[in-house]
Amino acid sequence: MADPLAQSFLDQINDHLGIAHKVCRLYCQDPDERADLMQEMLYQLWKAYPAFGERSSFTTWMYRVCLNTALTGYRKSKRNNWESLSLSHQQIPEPMTDAGEEHRQILYQAIATLSPLNKAIVLLYLDELSYDEIAGITGLTKANVSVRLVRIKKQLEAQLNKQANYSNNVNS
Repeated sequence: MADPLAQSFLDQINDHLGIAHKVCRLYCQDPDERADLMQEMLYQLWKAYPAFGERSSFTTWMYRVCLNTALTGYRKSKRNNWESLSLSHQQIPEPMTDAGEEHRQILYQAIATLSPLNKAIVLLYLDELSYDEIAGITGLTKANVSVRLVRIKKQLEAQLNKQANYSNNVNS
């Protein structure tokens, strides 16, 4: 007979695995690094699951664990004072056929320029979490989340305009 705790964990994780994939994609450009981060997130989720206690929704708790794991990994890599060369630096990108996917890639490139905490905030916002939920996950106040989102939107808009202007100049 299967362990009920393990089965409950697997059921919840399988239902919400997209959260971990989104966080990995946001914090790691290299596929190998994403796979390593995913493995570490799943380990941290399993380790913390017995203490979950359903004091918050599972998705809120999962975001918190995944983002903390990603941010901890980010801090460790900064302490090592080296940055791996991402695939985007090594290869010419393949042409995209789906315009929606191209826009999504451009948005992710702009988001990649944000600070680690601001990446987390925009990810949660794009997943339509409330300001209260974002505050609970990040440890910020609701007012701070609101102010940061206004600044993040302006920063992303400037970054996207910069990319559009560069693209127009290259294609001219």
